[in-house]
Amino acid sequence: MMANRAWTTRLQNSIRSIVPRFDSSLVWNVLHGASNPEQALRFYRWVERAGLFTHDRDTTLKMIQILTRYTKLNHARCILLDLPKKNLPWDEDMFVALIDGYGKAGIVQEAVKIFQKLNERTVKSYDALFKVILRRGRYMMAKRYYNSMLREGIEPTRHTYNILLWGMFLSLRLDTAMRFYEDMKSRDISPDVVTYNTLINGYYRFKKVEEAEKLFVEMKGKNIAPNVISFTTMLKGYVTTGQIDKALEVFEEMKGCGIKPNAVTFSTLLPGLCDGDKMSEARNVLGEMVERYVVPKDNAIFMKLMSCQCKSGNLDAAADVLKAMIRLSIPTEAGHYGVLIENYCKANVYDKAEKLLDKLIEKEIILRPQSTYEMEPTAYNPMIQYLCDHGKSVKAETFFRQLMKKGVQDSVAFNNLIRGHSKEGNPDSALEIAKIMGRRGVPRDANSYRLLIESYLRKGEPADAKTALDSMLESGHLPESSLYRSVMESLFEDGRVQTASRVMKSMVEKGVKENMDLVSKILEALLMRGHVEEALGRIDLLMLNGFEPDLDHLLSVLCEKEKTIAALKLLDFVLERDFIISFSIYDKVLDALLAAGKTLNAYSILCKILEKRGATDWSSRDELIKSLNKEGNTKQADVLSRMIKESLKGEGKKKATAAA
Repeated sequence: MMANRAWTTRLQNSIRSIVPRFDSSLVWNVLHGASNPEQALRFYRWVERAGLFTHDRDTTLKMIQILTRYTKLNHARCILLDLPKKNLPWDEDMFVALIDGYGKAGIVQEAVKIFQKLNERTVKSYDALFKVILRRGRYMMAKRYYNSMLREGIEPTRHTYNILLWGMFLSLRLDTAMRFYEDMKSRDISPDVVTYNTLINGYYRFKKVEEAEKLFVEMKGKNIAPNVISFTTMLKGYVTTGQIDKALEVFEEMKGCGIKPNAVTFSTLLPGLCDGDKMSEARNVLGEMVERYVVPKDNAIFMKLMSCQCKSGNLDAAADVLKAMIRLSIPTEAGHYGVLIENYCKANVYDKAEKLLDKLIEKEIILRPQSTYEMEPTAYNPMIQYLCDHGKSVKAETFFRQLMKKGVQDSVAFNNLIRGHSKEGNPDSALEIAKIMGRRGVPRDANSYRLLIESYLRKGEPADAKTALDSMLESGHLPESSLYRSVMESLFEDGRVQTASRVMKSMVEKGVKENMDLVSKILEALLMRGHVEEALGRIDLLMLNGFEPDLDHLLSVLCEKEKTIAALKLLDFVLERDFIISFSIYDKVLDALLAAGKTLNAYSILCKILEKRGATDWSSRDELIKSLNKEGNTKQADVLSRMIKESLKGEGKKKATAAA
């Protein structure tokens, strides 16, 4: 009931209804079974305040132990110090529990204060205090309290010396540890397996291998059977000092004595075998660990095993490491798969790499939270490139989108995806990838854009190709002249002349001087379709950038096609800019205007020609004057006649001067 319901008055009444009488055993068992320390504390206080039960030593000790286990140290302290008010005597076990709780929380001073409040001490409370202060490296304080213990006439036990030896080695005080060991022997306290284990581990801390070996032999000589900790400590010492062969001998001796290696044993030996390049032995030890179903404390050994097996060239053994993790129910991470995939790609075993990738994608291993090992670029980039080169860009994108959710923004992978989709005829997917790159500020390759544009062109979508070209320019890349030509030709053939004109404008602004034949076609089409202002703007841009379009040809074609207004505007533009064209083109335009009945337009342009170029021998000028008079435009006819006469006189004087 307490585990499943909140602590309320209703719950209290329910408890009263089913419990006729509370005794020490019942209260102790309820506290012992409580999964929530808060509920246990509420129950503890409620039964006493409600007058249902008066706590005794056992229930109080149990409550203090629960509170210290969950670091509710202030509550435990209050309960302990309030005992005299309830006429309950202090018990040393309660103090020991609280001292231990403060020690685990790293609050040494409070542990010492609680210890000092205890009047009647035994070796039990001293042992608890030694463990607390030595865990924090306060070996001088431990020595002082040891001397105080002796002054009080309290004899240290084997357990006391084991704690002191452990603490001194932890504080790297070898000489002090040896003095305590000698003191222990002088008191006729024989060392046990824990003592020897502590000494052996301590000697290895100081790289004293021979002394540790002597102690191990001495222990066996005294018929003290080494346990799994003894063998693991020896094994760890040999691994630390690089004596891997001796570590293997200890491992075999351990099994020969019928002692089963534990998780620490395997976690110690396997990295040592990797460091010693004994990969075949490492594979055998791993197989034994899996067979015994021993789960190591540190899962990092699997990554090390996998990397070392790959480095040695044994990819099957590396794959066995991954299988071992799965059999031991150890969560596999993207980094583990990444190591195998990377090395399979290096060995050109892409089929196995792809199978691993399929599992990775299917189980969404990349997206698992709190992953220690992420996939490296050296693993996913070769895999993505392989998939894109073999028509599997959709799978590559699915894989990379999972990586993107983990914050990966690799330009190599992005560009491979663009190239892959483009080659496979999926330019829309490629363009979407390019847009994502733009939003995230990832640089894009010129070659990727080229393939994307060519893919759109092959698909017959020149407008989208132009969009991709614009994106390419925005990214700071300069397309090749052939790429410009392909896009312009495709747009032109599709009837998108103005769009082709905009591409042409971009090309000219970028200083690309090729494709002038196509430029002339685009200008002609613009003029023929009536986009005169746009065409004039493009011609002006061309001239400013050092290009000379064939204006004679353009005017001639317009006249032949009877596009007189376009021809008139173009000629007017030529005269305003003082561009040079042949005199025959002037005549051709004037003839076209006159034939179309546009006498006033012919009059105005002829006037400009006379102003800009002087006399003209246009054969139809008299006919134009007649047409003007006939249409009632006599004033314009008179003006034109005078201008022609004056220009002819001026021309005659020039000739006479030249002759003189």
